[in-house]
Amino acid sequence: MNLAKDFPILKRKFNGKRLVYLDSAATSQKPRQVISALKEFYEKYNANVHRGVYNLSEEATQRYEGARTKIASFIGARAEEIVFTKNCTEALNLLAYSLGKELRGRDEILISQMEHHSNFVPWQQIALERGAKLKFVEITKEGKLNLASLKKQLSKKTKVVALTHVSNVLGTINPIKEIAEIVHKNSGAVLVIDGAQALGHMAVDIKKLGADFYAFSGHKMLGPLGIGCLYGKRELFQKMKPFLYGGKMIKEVSFVGTTFAEPPYKFEAGTQPIAEVVALGAAVDYLNEKGMGKIEESDRKLVSYALKELGKIPEIEIYGPKTAEERGAVIAFNIKGVHSHDVATILDSEGVAMRGGHHCCMPLMSVLKIPGAARASFHIYNTKEDVDAFIRGIRKVREVFK
Repeated sequence: MNLAKDFPILKRKFNGKRLVYLDSAATSQKPRQVISALKEFYEKYNANVHRGVYNLSEEATQRYEGARTKIASFIGARAEEIVFTKNCTEALNLLAYSLGKELRGRDEILISQMEHHSNFVPWQQIALERGAKLKFVEITKEGKLNLASLKKQLSKKTKVVALTHVSNVLGTINPIKEIAEIVHKNSGAVLVIDGAQALGHMAVDIKKLGADFYAFSGHKMLGPLGIGCLYGKRELFQKMKPFLYGGKMIKEVSFVGTTFAEPPYKFEAGTQPIAEVVALGAAVDYLNEKGMGKIEESDRKLVSYALKELGKIPEIEIYGPKTAEERGAVIAFNIKGVHSHDVATILDSEGVAMRGGHHCCMPLMSVLKIPGAARASFHIYNTKEDVDAFIRGIRKVREVFK
């Protein structure tokens, strides 16, 4: 599947070489259709939504709410179950703040050792604030979630379990459906899933997964920056307190009190990133057109080929599951004796854009006993030739540091 032609930025060259973009786990590139949707909104439909009775505002509202319906359908949810945030991090903070209001001293929060800081720090801080206990699900030597550890630590004290769907370092695809059954059978906890690395790479049916909440970012699924989403079961949203207060999220305000709007609007204070919502709808259209099954297959082939070629190079340690079937479109690794930042710098000289560092997973790095790792991450626009350029760059790193 060669779709690079749809992504204008991939025409750029660096150091005289074509851009090979392998940092999609940080942010994906945007197809022309998404860029056009942003431009079209500002040129034809720019107005605030829900508030105006004039035609332009009504047209903007139709496109905004139409995008909500598209995004909800993409994961098998209803429109009223989708709250717009500015990114996945804000969605997780919303949950930590609102669910945290109900926590007491004996309550427990359970997260894993592989979590991104976005699904680690908010729960850590709310536990400290509320006097609750933060506990950690261990990972296996293969970089998989230890389900025995999960079962062992669950109890009636557990109020929140927050886990990633796909690790942004290990690439591990966690068995969310099985985890949901374990959590709901062995505790009264709500299950929060960080889907930032999953959505846009694999088909997600939120009802079949069984998660209570599912957070994701638009910019990692070919959409624009500045827009994220939080799926939540309506009955849970109705019980929760708002994260932000202000305009639009109210039903009635008086000098003595305020009543709030129904979800999802109760959690959408102020003017939202309307154009970005519309453009995220265009990204969903693009993903649906290409087919999530084909995208999964493309990821799997690229990762399988990259793992095979990396395995031929001496002194490379790869982290996470060994096969492409067990991981997302992410490969983190180290070359013995070479800092990950040096790896990234040398590959940049070859036109290959990839990441080095701790990837916002410092607790995981301490478990792996490394300061950081180099990381290549793929998406729909990458090809076998991109992997070949990446491998050539790795061989150059070894030559420089031999």
